[in-house]
Amino acid sequence: MKQPSLIFLTGFSGSGKSTIGPLLANSLGYDFLDLDKEIELFAAKSINRIFAEEGEAHFRDLEHTVLEKLVGRTELVVSLGGGALQHNPCFSLIIASGTLVYLHSSPEILAKRLSHKTDRPLMKGDNGERLSKEQIEKKIFALLEQREPRYKTAQIIIETDTKRIGSTVEELTRKIERYVRRAEKRQFANKPKKHTKSE
Repeated sequence: MKQPSLIFLTGFSGSGKSTIGPLLANSLGYDFLDLDKEIELFAAKSINRIFAEEGEAHFRDLEHTVLEKLVGRTELVVSLGGGALQHNPCFSLIIASGTLVYLHSSPEILAKRLSHKTDRPLMKGDNGERLSKEQIEKKIFALLEQREPRYKTAQIIIETDTKRIGSTVEELTRKIERYVRRAEKRQFANKPKKHTKSE
């Protein structure tokens, strides 16, 4: 059964999932998990090492395995990796299991945030070299074009470019609480009623 209070945060790398996620979970009174960190614990190696040694396809399989362990939980915020929704088994599992929230940022803002990061495999060149800000922006445009259709399947979408983090968390808390209440009411209303013998 779909658990409305199992919240999946999606968005491109740099959109604020790891920063907003714990604050949002605290505001809702939920637990928080960063999926990439859970994968690193499960594989006993860093994301960078998994990509370098075994490739993206193996990483996506690990991602799906770890997700499967979470899908029965409730009152949990999970920060997803930026490309999780592109892996069909992960996407199907997420859509069937919980509430998807998209943190939307423009490519220009994302490039600015990511140009100083060294721990994002997809922001490196084919030979692992560091990309320039212009190259990063170009890569973000291309990846967003692929990913945006699935990001936009989210039940809740929020802009993160211009708002303060506190305002984003407050707005998200209100939207999620409303959405979860409605979804749980619908589930309760759709439950088949048990008939007693006297009926």
